[in-house]
Order: sequence, then structure tokens, then C-alpha cells
Amino acid sequence: MWLLFAFSGPVLWAASTHIDKYLVEKYFKHTDTTVLLVFTSLIGLWMLPFIWIFKPSVWMLPWQNMAIMGAAGMLYIGAMLFYLRALQSEEASVIAPLFQASTLFTFVLAYFFLGETLRWSGIVGALLIVLGVLSLSFEFSPRRRKFKARMVWLMLVCTFVLALSMVLFKFYAVRDDFWVTTFWMYAGEALFGVGILLIPRYARQFYALLQKNTGPMLAVNGSNELINLGGGLGVRFASLLAPVVLVSAVSSTTTLFVFVFGILLSLFMPRLGREDLSRKNLIRKGIAAVVITAGVVLANLHAP
Repeated sequence: MWLLFAFSGPVLWAASTHIDKYLVEKYFKHTDTTVLLVFTSLIGLWMLPFIWIFKPSVWMLPWQNMAIMGAAGMLYIGAMLFYLRALQSEEASVIAPLFQASTLFTFVLAYFFLGETLRWSGIVGALLIVLGVLSLSFEFSPRRRKFKARMVWLMLVCTFVLALSMVLFKFYAVRDDFWVTTFWMYAGEALFGVGILLIPRYARQFYALLQKNTGPMLAVNGSNELINLGGGLGVRFASLLAPVVLVSAVSSTTTLFVFVFGILLSLFMPRLGREDLSRKNLIRKGIAAVVITAGVVLANLHAP
């Protein structure tokens, strides 16, 4: 049973990645993707009252702790900005594996901030992740090889900021309380969205987008957030039934599911998503996905 819940995370997250790509292609081809973050950041507002009722102690913390937890939420949304920018110009099956670079940054940050150590399995896993990321960073054509510097830069910044956010979250969630930390992270995310709307240029784009595509935007983006939430809850529940290391290893298969879903969409529903299905490209992506997944599994084996 734990395996079913553990796999719900990568399957739903892979679906969410393709939905992100669909949203970017359909509604944000010529609009700044920063506007899309308003929808994501404000979703957390709906959760705040429920957490507050469940945990009235959310206000019984030093203001410095609240501020840092909120900053972790703002960092998380900020990381998504770089991810969406990269997704505008690349296939979902190329972007998704690069998310695993956050494992490398998490190791470094956890070493300094949480006192966690890294064993040989973690080092080998990190090298495999780097190898897989590099293989996806080159575009091979009959005439030349091109290094996708912009995509790599965007995703490295994204994964570093994401890792920093997660390390801050873990530090306070372990020390204080999981739901209290989650409350202030959601508050930080919402504050980030409000900050975007305070910029006139983004506010105009946001309201224009709502007026033109209110139903589809709210339906697709709302469903996407629920899918993300379902994946997270499934993995967290699985961690109560089985060792966290095993659950984390299963979660790392997200890259493989993104790859498989991309092929299925291209074959049967090309209007919703397209991938390069050339033999050379499929082999390259498939090998990279397996190498990165193996790297993440090995890296997670060092965890206590």
C-alpha cells in the first residue's frame, strides 16, 4: 500500500509539469510568466484559515522565526519563476530532470545549516546527476553542437533557491512544528503574489488575462494546484508507512514519468503537448532520465 501512495507523487508531479507547459504555451507565449505565479502564490491563502483553526499556535512564535519561514515561502515561489522561464523555450522532458540538481545544492546547504554529512553513495549519486544534466544541456544537430547556457543557468538558479527554501523549511519544521512552518510558508508565498500585483505592468497583464480567459485559466490552474497538492500528500502519507529513504527514492522517478507522458501526449494528444520523437533524441533523453534517477536514488541512500 505504501508503494501506491509513494508512486502517486511522481505520477501526479509529472502530470503537473506537462500542465505547466500547456499553460505556458497556450496563455503565456507572449505574456510574462511572472503573472502565472500570482495564481500559484495565492492558492495558499485558502489553506491559511484551516491551518490556523487546526494550529492556533501559529502566532506564538518569535517574529524573527515567522519572517524567516515566510521568506522560505517567497524563495519557493521565486524559484518557480526561473522554472517557468526555462519551460517557455524547452520541452518538459528536458526541464524536469534538471530539477534534480536541487539535490546537489541541498547536500551542500544541509551540510552547513543542518550538520548533515555526505557518504560515498551520495557523492556517486551527485556525480550521476551532474552527468545526466550535462547530457541534456547539449543540443546535437548534424552541423553543430550547442550548449543551452540560458536553460542551464535558469534551472541552476531555480534549484539553488528551491534547495535553500527546503533547507529553511526543514530546519524550522523539525525544530518547531510542521503545520506552523507550512502556515508561514504559505503566507510568504501569498505575500510574493501580492507583491507582483503591486507592480502596474504585471497587474494589467493579470487582470487582462482573467477577463479574457477567466474560466479556462481558473479551471486548469486550479486543477494543477490540486494535482500538486495530491502528489505531496501521497508522498507524505507514504513516509508514515515506510522508511523515508525508500519513499524518497520512489519519488525521484518523476523524471521518468515526465518522459513517458511526453511521448504519450505527442502520439495521442499532440494539441496538448509535443515532444521531439526522433530516435536519437528519445535515446538521449531516456538514458539521461535513467542516469539522473539512479543518481537521486544513490544520493538518498546516505540519509539516516
